[in-house]
Amino acid sequence: MKNAFAALLCALALLAAPPAAAQRDYPAKPVRVIASFPSGSIPDIAARTIASALHQALGQPFIIENRTGAAGNTGAEAVAKAAPDGHTLLVSTNGPTAINQLLYSDLPYDPMRDLAPVALLVRVPQILVVGKAFPADDFKSFIGHAKRHPGKISYGSAAGSVGHLAMEDLKAKSGIEIVHVPYRDFRTAVDDLLAGRIQTMFAMGNSVLPHLESGKMKGLAITAENRWPAVPNLPTLAELGYPSAQSYVWIGLLAPARTPALIIERLNEAAEAALAAPDQRKALEKQGFEIVGGSAEAFDRRRRAEAARWAEVVKRTGAKAE
Repeated sequence: MKNAFAALLCALALLAAPPAAAQRDYPAKPVRVIASFPSGSIPDIAARTIASALHQALGQPFIIENRTGAAGNTGAEAVAKAAPDGHTLLVSTNGPTAINQLLYSDLPYDPMRDLAPVALLVRVPQILVVGKAFPADDFKSFIGHAKRHPGKISYGSAAGSVGHLAMEDLKAKSGIEIVHVPYRDFRTAVDDLLAGRIQTMFAMGNSVLPHLESGKMKGLAITAENRWPAVPNLPTLAELGYPSAQSYVWIGLLAPARTPALIIERLNEAAEAALAAPDQRKALEKQGFEIVGGSAEAFDRRRRAEAARWAEVVKRTGAKAE
């Protein structure tokens, strides 16, 4: 009787947790990769590049699904609430995975609790840009013009994005007063800057390089640690007297919380191999990305540090998502 009872307990235990063998055989079917931004956007390009590499490495299709809305929160929520079996993943930026929790009072998921970091993929600095008709050609004259016309200049960003908080931080540090115009997505803000409906913004560097080259926008400064080879003539904000104003948009791969560690490890190894492969590096660097990589644990530390850094800015400036 005791032996039969023990056998029953063992059977129930095996049913309660995914077998290690099944985890080692991952992925067992096509993997859905939710990109929380529109098709053709900068995060989407990174998502499709890494999905193709994961397909080659792991043998199953990694199928991109663009789930947009609410500054990336819609896609992140879908993954946060998905089955933690490694067959639904998220590719997204700092906003939905670290920052938006600070700005939205009713965020329907907790990124730190509900999303498990897999791999930090790439990052890109931001460029402070203005429209071609703006009456300033450098950072100093931009600040001077803004101070002479308080409340008359508008900037755009997706609410809760790095660009949103970076501008609020600059406003507080420089003493300028400019008006935030929130957008549902980054590309619409860029379109409105080009059309003259807003005057300035912090933009992902690789997304506006063609407009800088064509003269449709003017770049004033960059948020990188050092000057960026793509625009070597642009000074960093540190050079201009704002040493703590560095900021990057980073793009990472995440899974639902409670995804088995073996699956996270397998995905991280495949992502690391993809980022190290010459053809993949070339493809990403051609798009203006800086390769980051690293362990899942390092990614977790990075996003928690990011949240802490911007929490201080939110507290100091009163920034919020409209």
